[in-house]
Amino acid sequence: MSARNPGIPLDLQWVSKVKVNTQAVLKRAQHIQGLKTPKKQWQAAWLLKAVTCIDLTTLAGDDTPSNVHRLCLKAIQPIRFDLLKSMDMHDKGITTAAVCVYPARVADAAKSLKDANSSLPVASVATGFPAGQTPLETRLQEVRLAVSDGATEIDIVINRTLAITGQWEALYDEIRQFRSACGDAHMKTILAIGELGTFTNVYKASLVAMMAGSDFIKTSTGKETVNATHPVAIVMVRAIRDYFLSTGHKIGFKPAGGIRTAQESLLWLALIKEELGDEWLHPHLFRIGASSLLADIERQIYHHVTGQYAAYHELPMA
Repeated sequence: MSARNPGIPLDLQWVSKVKVNTQAVLKRAQHIQGLKTPKKQWQAAWLLKAVTCIDLTTLAGDDTPSNVHRLCLKAIQPIRFDLLKSMDMHDKGITTAAVCVYPARVADAAKSLKDANSSLPVASVATGFPAGQTPLETRLQEVRLAVSDGATEIDIVINRTLAITGQWEALYDEIRQFRSACGDAHMKTILAIGELGTFTNVYKASLVAMMAGSDFIKTSTGKETVNATHPVAIVMVRAIRDYFLSTGHKIGFKPAGGIRTAQESLLWLALIKEELGDEWLHPHLFRIGASSLLADIERQIYHHVTGQYAAYHELPMA
């Protein structure tokens, strides 16, 4: 992952000047959605690139040590070995970027990866995920516990109330406290864009999160009614670009929620390439939060190699 973002003092003048041109954003999103995606071996190569950027996630109420263990094994070997071998990619160390679990399952994930001799990062959602409506001290303690159990990345949720009501100083201070609770762990800040109301609010929340020391900004928890959409992504990545031009710090971007097909993952890669450039097309600056996406990508790879589509039971969860 990239060097940690130290953050900067809150610049309220910068935040207050923000105005987003909605029509221009929608037009740009339409352009991205109309891009032609690569075919044949080029498509296969881009799909493997997408795999390396996935935070393979399970956030279910019925998570157990055994399904977290399976998730970890799948993250280490995300595409069947024989398929990779036929593409001459079996020795390129293709894994997902991380596994992402609830704080109570971090120790299980860390143990499974350690037993498998893997250095894959464990990410944990914390801070009263998904609503962020628990008391601040509880949210901070949750971060500390996840880190002490072995999480090296923490996906925090912001208190949407503060963003919706424009309490940017309070939001900044809260995120600074999470940053400090994360210690050496990288911090991804979830904006829950479906609940922020306007593009201008999304841009402002993105800026404040970066100023407060977030290493990544992330669209959604996956639990809201609206999750990762292209227009919102454009607003967020433009904030990332502006922040980089002003401070020299590269902040990562993570769309999450509702990204299920290989085709969609190709469009997300295209959006990042067009808006931020090739430097951002690596797991240290781009992640996709997903649980079912990998299965579809593996089916497409299977089709590329064999000319046929696999039944889902032929490509099990590991």
